[in-house]
Amino acid sequence: MNRRLVSALIFSFASLGFSEDFKTVNRKEYKDATVTRVEPDGIVVKTKSGVTKVYFTELPKDVQERFHYDSEKAASYSAEQAANYTAYQKQQEETRRQQAEADARNNAALAEQQAATNRTQALQARYGELQRQENDLLHQIGEAKQPGPEYRQGKSVRHQPNPQKSQLPLLQSHLSDVRREKSEVRKQLEKASDSNKSDAAARTHSKASRN
Repeated sequence: MNRRLVSALIFSFASLGFSEDFKTVNRKEYKDATVTRVEPDGIVVKTKSGVTKVYFTELPKDVQERFHYDSEKAASYSAEQAANYTAYQKQQEETRRQQAEADARNNAALAEQQAATNRTQALQARYGELQRQENDLLHQIGEAKQPGPEYRQGKSVRHQPNPQKSQLPLLQSHLSDVRREKSEVRKQLEKASDSNKSDAAARTHSKASRN
């Protein structure tokens, strides 16, 4: 390493850490600026207002020479930085896209899960209502099968006709319909329960795979 290069390097390093004023070719001033880093295309300075990068193309020729500005190296460095930034942007876009897709899948799964819960609750409510109807019909059928009020005829005890007896065929038909629907609702509830268990197992497996 020759003496001139050693002197230049010593001068550059010595410039770091000392406050000084810089003025660009457009007359913009950086007062009491400390050079914190020298890059191929510019210097990074720290002032009271913050940290700023000043490009060599903005600085006078003497400052460029002082920090050994090389236009070819600067152009190569800038191109590399631009390529890195473009790659970073693409990576960020891909990350956002993947996150958006994951959010959409999660939202769809939650919506489907909520819909399944709503269907199950509706089936449970309907099953409870059918159970109440069945109990009420059984009670009415039991009353319709009872003999009418008692009365005496001589020494014999007789019963008057039960006015509800004529409703027996209709009540029994209605009971058959209720029991048939109740059986169908029970099957749907069992199917929904099995489906919920399968979905829960699948979510657990998916979560374990991601971890």
